[in-house]
Amino acid sequence: QLEEAAIAGHVGARFTLAHNEKTRCGRTDRAVKHLIIATNLGCDYSMRALQQCHENGEVDDDKFTAALHAHQAAVDAMNSPQRDE
Repeated sequence: QLEEAAIAGHVGARFTLAHNEKTRCGRTDRAVKHLIIATNLGCDYSMRALQQCHENGEVDDDKFTAALHAHQAAVDAMNSPQRDE
């Protein structure tokens, strides 16, 4: 069910899948892929986890920088002048 939710765009499911892949299965490469997808959708928790992976050397600079820019773009897209009022 987590997989289905993640495919449907649920960022919490992506984050949970990433956590499970890394801690239960030891598949850091798959965990990073889930984190990048969730980060690109604006998930702050995934961004922090991806930053930790980057600090641990599990994500290269180019992928981390691209995810950081995509995260910021997603966050900016969610903000609107109507919400700020």
